[in-house]
Amino acid sequence: MTRSGVPSGFSDASFVGFMAVELKFDSGNVRLWNGYGDLTIDSNTYNGSGSVLEISEIEETAEIGAKGVTITLSGVDSSILSLALVENYQYREANIFVGTISGATVNSYKVFSGRMDVMSIEELGQTCNISLAAENRLIDLERARIRRWTDEDQKQIDATDLGFKFVNKLQERAIKWGG
Repeated sequence: MTRSGVPSGFSDASFVGFMAVELKFDSGNVRLWNGYGDLTIDSNTYNGSGSVLEISEIEETAEIGAKGVTITLSGVDSSILSLALVENYQYREANIFVGTISGATVNSYKVFSGRMDVMSIEELGQTCNISLAAENRLIDLERARIRRWTDEDQKQIDATDLGFKFVNKLQERAIKWGG
């Protein structure tokens, strides 16, 4: 179960720690954890990836800022490479969980939520390494909002909106104001 604080299992005398990754693609979600076999977190099944899954340091600062993370799958079979090459991944949601397993109890905590950004693929013959950079949602605050105050631009948002339909005609029009 995902909690609002640190997993309670860390206070147990004996536990197994884990990290899990959830990547939300258009074709379906990919859920992996750094153990073996299947693990259920919040009614979702995460497939064990063993030592194949690596997650970079998740940096946290006192200032408001967008810190990213890199998720790496090492030694992946080349047949999975085709999925990585054709799937649309940019700006899709990526979540990282840390948790504990104590007996049959699984406790987890979401330590990162962001959007997938850049994927790097290194082919090594029969296998490959896939690195996926994910950015914190705060990165959106730094992105430029390029909008044009035109009818065409407005129709991309709402095709039925006629708010800018006559803007071009108003630019050249002489309007008599008052008396």
